[in-house]
Amino acid sequence: MSETKRILVVDDDVDFLDQVAMTLKGEGYEVITAGSENEAEEALLSATPDLCVLDLMMEHQDSGFVLCHHIKKLYPEVPVVLLTGVRSSTGLDFAARSRDAASWIKADAFLDKPVRPEQLRSEVRRLLSAVPA
Repeated sequence: MSETKRILVVDDDVDFLDQVAMTLKGEGYEVITAGSENEAEEALLSATPDLCVLDLMMEHQDSGFVLCHHIKKLYPEVPVVLLTGVRSSTGLDFAARSRDAASWIKADAFLDKPVRPEQLRSEVRRLLSAVPA
């Protein structure tokens, strides 16, 4: 019998946070939510997630990058998905395509906001299936 996977979802937009949490709970995942980088840091100390979904820009423009780096330091095997609306509004691409970028961008996947529920479900399944049991 497989155990329920725990997903930490972090976003400062409460409506978006609820939407993502509902989508993932509907797939049978245990979901822990946090509305800020600080809340996420506290959650990480109380329970190890199997996967994290983070907003890129929260209380600071780089909150998602900072939190992602911290998660990978604590739990290197935990996949991290960064969600961002930056790409659509600025054209900036944060994907780690070069070795230099990969050295500081620790996310396993990037999804543009607004995220379609089926896109999120698919990416979460893909990343969780790649994690060694």
